[in-house]
Amino acid sequence: MKQIFKVFILSFFIFSGVPIILDANAHSLFNSSEETLGEYRIQIATQPEFPQIGEKSQVLIRVTDLDYNEVDDFTVGIRIFFNEEQIDAIRPQSINGAHFTTDFVFIDSGNHIFRVDLYDPMDYGNPLTFTFNISTQSPFGYIFIGAIATGGLIFAGIMGIIFIPRILKRISKH
Repeated sequence: MKQIFKVFILSFFIFSGVPIILDANAHSLFNSSEETLGEYRIQIATQPEFPQIGEKSQVLIRVTDLDYNEVDDFTVGIRIFFNEEQIDAIRPQSINGAHFTTDFVFIDSGNHIFRVDLYDPMDYGNPLTFTFNISTQSPFGYIFIGAIATGGLIFAGIMGIIFIPRILKRISKH
């Protein structure tokens, strides 16, 4: 009877995870986002995922239409704000292809606002302004990652403390 109960509990845990597995998505980067305005969708990300203060990072931008078809030619400019002050800008430039990459060095720790101006030729040159938050690595990022890792290790330890003695007891009986 005890064995049937254990099999039932184990089956419950395995099959309760199936809906989670069926809805699994790719890991979205920490500093990635997308926004739709007008006929365009802009996706932004940083490389590395957690930019470090004083080190060169890449800001990656991809422009698509509403159906996720890449836009081949566009004009884009970027304004960068920190604490509601503009700290840098990238002049508008024409881009061939759907991807735009630029290097940027974050000087201050915290949230930076990137205002990406997409100059829509169908709108007589008036820009569409997409707004994105980009964060730099702070000590809390390491604390967050450490907390998740610690939780996983504690769970594995508890499972080991519960099940390893039972397994060893069965092996020694045989």
